[in-house]
Amino acid sequence: MTMSHFSFAVTWDYRCPFARNAHEHLLDGLHAGAEWEVRFVPFFLNQSHVEDGGLPAWDDPAHQPDLLSLEAGLVVRDRYPEQFLAVHRSLFSARHDLGQNLRDRAVVASALQTGGVDPGAVFAEVDAGWPRVTARSEHEQVVHDLDVFGVPTFIVDDRAVFARLMTRPEGDGALARSTIQRVIELLVDHPELNEFKHTRVSR
Repeated sequence: MTMSHFSFAVTWDYRCPFARNAHEHLLDGLHAGAEWEVRFVPFFLNQSHVEDGGLPAWDDPAHQPDLLSLEAGLVVRDRYPEQFLAVHRSLFSARHDLGQNLRDRAVVASALQTGGVDPGAVFAEVDAGWPRVTARSEHEQVVHDLDVFGVPTFIVDDRAVFARLMTRPEGDGALARSTIQRVIELLVDHPELNEFKHTRVSR
């Protein structure tokens, strides 16, 4: 299988360190010229921990602040697509490199500015309510259709796989491209490999 003009989707929640790792590989690979068509799918981790019959996290006021960064990223994806990759990296960095709280609007605003987007315009869209509706719809669709349970999940057609990458590309575009290609090749070409997990994690 070749990765030229290959199309796939990947879920994200900015708070997950493994999502950060995978999405940095995606971002560095795209920056290095990878001809991938990537659909970025919001996934709200809080909802994945709600017990059956419990109040959905989308409707629970206690969970609303945790949606802020996801909603902001979604606004940029849909309203400012040319700035999305920069903002995407900036929001992951704010949480995992800078150790900042993504429930804080000032933190999210700073990340948006770093990515080249006006925070006021983004927050106006967030406050309008449609980003939450869209995030919920896309989250629930992949859960219903593909049993997606977390981030990052890679999706090709009607197949999906949760992949936990332990390393970051550190700006190495060739490494990023080969890493993502390996994940997609396993997903597409080796459906018989259902689970492959090291018993020990090398540091």
